[in-house]
Formats: sequence, C-alpha cells, structure tokens
Amino acid sequence: MKRFRIAVIGCGGMSKAWIEYALEREDSQIVAMVDIRKEAAEAMAERYGISCGIYDDVSQAITDSGANLVFDVTIPESHAAVTTTALELDCDIFGEKPMTTSMQEARRLVALAEQRGRTYAVMQNRRYLSQIRAFRDLIDNAGIGRIGFVNADFFLGPHFGGFRDAMESPLLLDMAIHTFDQARLITGKDPVSVYCHEFNPAGSWYAGNAAAVCIFEYSDGGVFCYRGSWCAEGSPTSWEAEWRVNGSSGTAIWDGATPPFAEVILPPEEQSDKRRFRRVEANLDWSGRSGHKGCLDEMFAALVEGRKPETFCADNIKSMAMVYGALQSAKEGRKIHLADITL
Repeated sequence: MKRFRIAVIGCGGMSKAWIEYALEREDSQIVAMVDIRKEAAEAMAERYGISCGIYDDVSQAITDSGANLVFDVTIPESHAAVTTTALELDCDIFGEKPMTTSMQEARRLVALAEQRGRTYAVMQNRRYLSQIRAFRDLIDNAGIGRIGFVNADFFLGPHFGGFRDAMESPLLLDMAIHTFDQARLITGKDPVSVYCHEFNPAGSWYAGNAAAVCIFEYSDGGVFCYRGSWCAEGSPTSWEAEWRVNGSSGTAIWDGATPPFAEVILPPEEQSDKRRFRRVEANLDWSGRSGHKGCLDEMFAALVEGRKPETFCADNIKSMAMVYGALQSAKEGRKIHLADITL
C-alpha cells in the first residue's frame, strides 16, 4: 500500500477540512504542520492531537519530515511559492484554488509539475455534487442535441466582512471560478474567448466590483453567458447558480438546488398540437461523496492508481483562464482570446 506522508502548509480555518480528511485515511499520516506563525501550527496540531514537526519554513518541513505529499491551504498569494518548493523537492501537491494570482505563474507551475513528473491537483469542490454530476449526464444522454447556448445566473448577497469586502474584483476572483469550472464540467467544452463587463451595482457594500456579465465563445460558435452578483438582495439563486443549457433538440435545466431535468423534441410522428416535447428526469445515481471530501477522494484515488486526477493543474488552468480572461476583458473593454491573456 502506498503511504502518504503529508505536510500541511497553512493552518488557518480553511485547513480544518483537509486535516480532518487526512486523519480519516489509513494510508496517510500528517508529518509536518507549517505556518508563518508557528503558534498557529502548534495550536492546530494540539487541537487534533497530532504529533508531528512544527515549522515556519516549507522547505525545511518537507526535508526534515520526509513528506511526499503537500496540502497547500495558504492564501492565493503564497500558492506559487509553496507549490514551486514542493515540486522541486519531488512532492505531489494538492492545493486550494486558485492555482496562483496570475496566468503567467500558473503556466509556469503547470510546466514545472510536468517537468518534475509530479501531480499538482487543485480543489474544485463544487464539481463533486450529486446533482451537478446528474446534470452533466443529462446533457450527454437526454438527447438535447448539439449545445449552442449555456446560461448561468448567480445572484446572492452574502455579507462576509473582512478581505472580500475590500477586494478589487471579489466576485470574479473569489467565486466565479466555481461556476466557470462547472460550465466546463457539464458541457465538456472549453471557451476560446470572452467579453466581460464588470461593475459595482447601487447598494453594494463591496469596495470593488461585485457583479459581472461574461460572454464566453466556443470554437464551434456556441456561447456561455454568465450573469452574477454578490450584492443581490432578495430572491437568491443557489450557490451552484441557475442553469439553462439549450441544445439543437432540447433544453436541460438545473436550478442548483433540486434535481435537473430536460425537455426534448419528440419525433414528428409523436407530436401533437398540445405536445411537442418529452420530459427527461435526471438519474441521481452518482455514488461519490460531496464537496471537499469528494474532490480529495478523487485526488488520492488518482495517486493510488497512477493517473492524473480530474482537477490536475493542466486541466484546471483552463478554468483559471476563464477568470483572468474575464478580468482582462473588463479592464481593457474588449474581447479577449483566452490563449492571449497577459495578466
């Protein structure tokens, strides 16, 4: 059995789910906890009764402990440095999203992971939900035909306080990657360009732009339209957004909270004046676990089986490109081809 010796980098509140997951596994041991404030690492180790090395330096922690897997649960600004160090010391790495804070850095990390022959996988927990898996299967199998128009509406008004309220682009930078990544999952398609208008609506309590409209184009002429706001009071959507996927022969619908369904054109001989469509219900038969646990299950399974995980960095960078393409489009007021992002 492969044994995982884990160094946890970053011991804030977000690390709890990662630590609790590692403690569930018989094949895993936390051998180091690292934080720029060593007292935070000590407190987290004490909280979970973990006996391991406590460090404030990533390289020393990996070298001293013999870690072969790193959990990067630091802030986004630290991801590039942590990931680089871990890869250069021949560790696999599982990290929080986003990969880093620029496309240039993300491209460098993907190249480094491939050069070193290591796995770098990114947490995209909102892929791992029974209903979105059912929605993807419905789009594939219900008979809606060729996908032409994908729409996602995301309207919520969370009052976080703290760093999000001060961010320049809180919606696009902190949340939209989930919806963008879900669009890639359910359609199996990657956009090639984007036009984005980002703004801060009346009544917003954010310092930066908390709303955006993005029009992504696919190479086959299809379009994905995202409309979102993080300062929308009243009639909230689900955190998973509300989806409408129009195909050449029907439409698939998911409100983000209840089981998806589709309406598909009937064969001409079965149509009548009162009935042109048949309703297709989704099969909620996905057996995986939800959220962080589901994503981590997939990451570990990939290492055990010697394959690339679903959220491998070379794939996840395509979701990140949607975010940075939208940001660049909003800044420059023009359509951006995702292959040409300079941010």
